[in-house]
Amino acid sequence: MKIVRLKTAVIEGNFDWTFVRIETDEGIQGLGECFFAPGLTSILRSLEPVILGEDCRDVRRLFRKLQLATSGAGSVAGIVYNAISGIEAALWDVLGQWLEVPIYRLLGGKFRDKVRIYADCHGGEALENLDEVLRSRQPSWIGHSRKQTPKDYFGQAEGSMPSSPDGHRRQAIAMRSQGYTALKFDLDVPGAEGSDPYNRCLTNRAIDCMVALIGAVHEAVSRDTDIAVDCHWRYSVSDVVKVARALEPFRLLWLEDPVPPESVAALRAVSSQVRIPVATGENLYLFEGFREILQTHAVGIVTPDLQKVGGLAVASDIAHFADGQTIPVAPHNISSPVGTLAAAHFCAAIPNFLVLEFHASDVPFWNDLVEGVPKPIIQNGFIPLPEKPGLGVKLNEDVARKYARKGEPFFE
Repeated sequence: MKIVRLKTAVIEGNFDWTFVRIETDEGIQGLGECFFAPGLTSILRSLEPVILGEDCRDVRRLFRKLQLATSGAGSVAGIVYNAISGIEAALWDVLGQWLEVPIYRLLGGKFRDKVRIYADCHGGEALENLDEVLRSRQPSWIGHSRKQTPKDYFGQAEGSMPSSPDGHRRQAIAMRSQGYTALKFDLDVPGAEGSDPYNRCLTNRAIDCMVALIGAVHEAVSRDTDIAVDCHWRYSVSDVVKVARALEPFRLLWLEDPVPPESVAALRAVSSQVRIPVATGENLYLFEGFREILQTHAVGIVTPDLQKVGGLAVASDIAHFADGQTIPVAPHNISSPVGTLAAAHFCAAIPNFLVLEFHASDVPFWNDLVEGVPKPIIQNGFIPLPEKPGLGVKLNEDVARKYARKGEPFFE
């Protein structure tokens, strides 16, 4: 079964959901999703000649061929692996359809029938609270009437901004009422900044803000809900240790990316001084990106992103090595249902799965983007594992075309 075309499309979700379609000479089409990046569709199209005419059932060999073909352009890390990860997922979809088995069977079978999901609650709310870096990617369908200007936490009226304790409390209760038993909130929100945005340092005022926000969440839902927090690698070791120690009474599920993940020594320094499990992984690539972190127990949880780590096979290698170190896996995930369901197959097939991220509660068409599975896709905080061949879903092209990014090809 030969590859005859590689096509791409970009959908405006809360991020640019970038899809790759592999077409074969037997009529089977595979669908994969890549983590967004500038110029990603150009990279995908430039890789088409590398795999044209190849037998798409040789997934690991084609992964290695793509690796070798891009070795001069960052074969150990970087956005080329965002592209390769999407291609690899599409190849697994093709193989599963050809063999008439779901992807999780190709990964060794399942440990569980449904996958536990945690809701990323952002900074109390999501699209309304985008920072300036993400503002340029604000999707056109949200409009501009809801845009708010961040204000200082201590100077606002109760509940007037998403980054108030009341805003966090409301969001936590709302997501818990939908069945989620695990929630994550960002710590780097308006009102919790240091006095200098560049030096990674925090004031006591900022730390007090973080404690007040997470304290409100804990008070509202902690009886039956796990709470995680995300720092987005913004802080110094000494200051994030202060934050973690102040948050320890809340018995958090994890402290995500407290320091830049490329500094294994910094991760170890934080882990050794706090009683909250430290998590990292969304910005690491391939097995090599995780090796030292796992071998030295620099963190307590790893969070690979299936849409950029290198693909499902690479993620499986990481997970099984982590299992040997007794470290659980909680994949990072900001994708559409396509990437989320691919991740669900992976999560079902590893023993040390903890929980999978859902990052699109603010996207009204998320469930409508695919066909072939019961809706809603997330049911009472879990995704029932698809049993149809391959990925188990097809893209609803009418919905996808409606939200397609202007200026990008739509599977042309």
